[in-house]
Amino acid sequence: MTLKPLSDRVVIKMVEAEETTASGIILTGSAKEKPQVAEVLAVGPGGMVDGKEVVMQVKVGDKVITSKYSGTEVKIDGEDLIIVRQNDILAIVE
Repeated sequence: MTLKPLSDRVVIKMVEAEETTASGIILTGSAKEKPQVAEVLAVGPGGMVDGKEVVMQVKVGDKVITSKYSGTEVKIDGEDLIIVRQNDILAIVE
């Protein structure tokens, strides 16, 4: 199944959190932070949103940082995906 986001929405998949710290300490499941870096899988067309013209600034394949608890979580074909508005994306990681 394919998701095609509407308006200024973006479909992202979170990148897995680090399993170990920089010093080599292995983290348990409860000690890991919720990841904030995600990969863009699909981008809506933009257009008029709330009376303002929205130009999409992200593209498929970009790595982005999102607001910590933003978006709507969905499960498609066994994958956990999140649909967010473009303004919930804080930065593009280069």
